[in-house]
Amino acid sequence: MNPFYAACPQIVQRTIDRFAELTGRRYGLFEYHGATDAERVIVLIGSGCEAVHETIDFFDGQSEKVGVLKVRLYRPFDAAAFVKMLPPNVRRIAVLDRTKEPGAGGEPLYLDCVNALHEQGRGDMTVVGGRYGLSSKEFTPAMIKVVFDNLAHPLPKNHFTIGIEDDLSHTSLDFDRNFSIEPDDVVRAQFFGLGSDGTVGANKESIKIIGENTDCFAQGYFVYDSKKSGAMTISHLRFGPRPIRSTYLINNANFLACHQPFLLERYDVVRDLAKGGTFLLNSPFGPDSVWGRLPENVQRRLIERHAKFFVIDASKVARDAGMDGRINTIMQTCFFAISEVLPAEQAIEAIKNSIRKTYAKKGDEIVEMNLRAVDQALAHLYEVEVPDAVVPAKSGGNGEIKRAPEFVRNVLGEIVAGRGDRVPVSVLPNDGTYPTGTTQFEKRNLASEVPVWDPQVCIQCGRCVFVCPHAVIRSKAYDAAVLHGAPSSFKSAESRSPEWKGLKYTLQVGAEDCTGCGICVDVCPARNKSEARLKASTCSRSCRCAIPSARTGISSFQFRRWTAAVCQLIMCAKCRCNSRSLSFRERAPVAARRLTSNC
Repeated sequence: MNPFYAACPQIVQRTIDRFAELTGRRYGLFEYHGATDAERVIVLIGSGCEAVHETIDFFDGQSEKVGVLKVRLYRPFDAAAFVKMLPPNVRRIAVLDRTKEPGAGGEPLYLDCVNALHEQGRGDMTVVGGRYGLSSKEFTPAMIKVVFDNLAHPLPKNHFTIGIEDDLSHTSLDFDRNFSIEPDDVVRAQFFGLGSDGTVGANKESIKIIGENTDCFAQGYFVYDSKKSGAMTISHLRFGPRPIRSTYLINNANFLACHQPFLLERYDVVRDLAKGGTFLLNSPFGPDSVWGRLPENVQRRLIERHAKFFVIDASKVARDAGMDGRINTIMQTCFFAISEVLPAEQAIEAIKNSIRKTYAKKGDEIVEMNLRAVDQALAHLYEVEVPDAVVPAKSGGNGEIKRAPEFVRNVLGEIVAGRGDRVPVSVLPNDGTYPTGTTQFEKRNLASEVPVWDPQVCIQCGRCVFVCPHAVIRSKAYDAAVLHGAPSSFKSAESRSPEWKGLKYTLQVGAEDCTGCGICVDVCPARNKSEARLKASTCSRSCRCAIPSARTGISSFQFRRWTAAVCQLIMCAKCRCNSRSLSFRERAPVAARRLTSNC
């Protein structure tokens, strides 16, 4: 076998030379980029090479003697070809691996490079090893800069980590998160939306439109939540006059759009907004009142960044056009109008052609709805003057996280807030175990419409409780005495079932957990006879703050009929509430704890 492995590098090189003749794209077993007299060199393999390549081009204008050696063929490792490609003046090398081998003397590429230098008589160099990109961490120019800075140190740190805050073994290198090398002639845009709201699809079409109608190079990367539909998505788009080598997410956006206004309270959406950048918001509030509705941290960021601020009620435009909540084409039109990547008329025509091509199979009616929405979009787009001072605003956020156990606050809470990459090593469990039942603390609060219960129309069938995929709707039968001291907004009705004769019945909705899917409304068989469009459970945009939050005490009953309603009301013995002497306000927290127990 040895002769075959020994011949493999030359065979690979001849093959990629033939590939170059056919395509014009030339590769080597090892490729060097940087200063010919470089003294500090990074060696790595894979997509991270492009980020280092881009960073070295930036340093080249500052007369830094640095370079990068890209490994194209890892095994068999050709030691002679590797040493031959190194600059003659190189004295210090950092070998970066995107893996970790606990217990080994170093990572695989690092050990191969050290061995190759020793065998080829270049053992006089200083070689350090490092790890990057573990757990899908970013690999940015700021991290690359600190690796070169480490090489310039008289005693550079070996076996270091970048991208992870290691406050236990202290192997990490600290870097400046605000360091950026992206030029001003590159459009860097971030779009915050929800899965299934069309944001990602519209951005993919935008890339096609710009790529086909301009000389710009385009790049798109889309960050999805594991919960898919109804969870946050972030689209990262770049457009520029040169090939884009930025293999990392945008952290200095000159255009930022938020397609769902509630995301401003849940996440630090404007964290990456560049100085002088543009912020586009879909909001039900008009240009005269929207500023006071923004969270204070958003207001402060817009003022500090001297940002331009635009607002549109895209949801209203979509409803008027008959598209319900599909706001993707509306926000896409606003992006082209504001960013001026294309002339407005050319961009709108390109969007319309894309709509005709994409939705042709769904019928002319769907196509016309989208075209109407595009035509109406710019008439509802307003620029908001950014004042000089922050207006006090009611703070939102997830109150459940603040009251959660320490681990949930410090680890899971940071992950839910989108700051998981900044969680230090010391707070993570060393055995890899995580507590169960933590979903109860994650209140996404993402529905723009939630169901509201009409006790006069409800027939108490229990279907809405049965079909709710997120267990948001709960029904309870209880003693009327429990209602003593209840708020006036707390809804109840006389029980219709013979088994519950003389008891009160309540149907409640957990608005913060509701996704607005509408299944409960679809299955509801009861209709309001005075207004046929309304059911016993009907989605409402104005009822989010009117949903009663108090919970009733629970009585125990024996049921003979196993209906959908009965199935949703059966509780195990340890959940039964016998504290009838307590007031309503005293019983509510007790009932709440029992409702969230793992029965």
